[in-house]
Amino acid sequence: MWRELEASGAAAFPKPIRGRIPNFVGSSEAARRLGSLPAYLSAKSIFVNPDAAQLAVREMALRGGKQLLMATPRLRHGFVLIDPAKVVDFRQAASIGGAFRHGRKVSPRGLKVDLVVEGSVAVDRMGGRVGKGGGYGDLEFAILCELGTVTEETPVVTTVHPLQIVARVPMEEHDVPVDYIVTPDQIIKTSRHYPRPSGIDWDLLPADALKQIPLLAELRKEHDHGCR
Repeated sequence: MWRELEASGAAAFPKPIRGRIPNFVGSSEAARRLGSLPAYLSAKSIFVNPDAAQLAVREMALRGGKQLLMATPRLRHGFVLIDPAKVVDFRQAASIGGAFRHGRKVSPRGLKVDLVVEGSVAVDRMGGRVGKGGGYGDLEFAILCELGTVTEETPVVTTVHPLQIVARVPMEEHDVPVDYIVTPDQIIKTSRHYPRPSGIDWDLLPADALKQIPLLAELRKEHDHGCR
């Protein structure tokens, strides 16, 4: 997929896109189209991944007065919440660096998210989605599920270039399917063929995950205490 996007001229800054959620030509148009989705219009609080491909989505949400919850890269600093009422430069606040300056680090516990926006490398019309391979998008969602910030009913959307829609994406139990695929030209409601994880599968985490992600270590202590 990375090769195809680069060869076709559909890849956008930052480059090279290999190893990233790829930014794509038309990402701003895809964001604007997402802005017409009823699930987006009715959302008061949204969660959006921190990648460049969804920068326009984050900026649009802040300009529209929506509370923006964003994961920090690799979840090293957990989550950041940005209140649009406290922001003057929406474009800057929507960036990773700006989110740290204009937002505040929070635990998602007690928060409610009405819409989840994910970045993708490839998706299919049954709702299958694959990211860049690190599993952070799925882990972010699992943490939000674990804390009750999202539920089985929370819509999940991704914005992509049309080339990123493929016949089938292999899915596993911990992978998060999407309800809507938004391109610069259309909104596709998927068939949601795949089940959605309901929380963290502790057995699947890498051995060093608790050291790398302090929030996970806190949740593991709570989990272990609750199992006694």
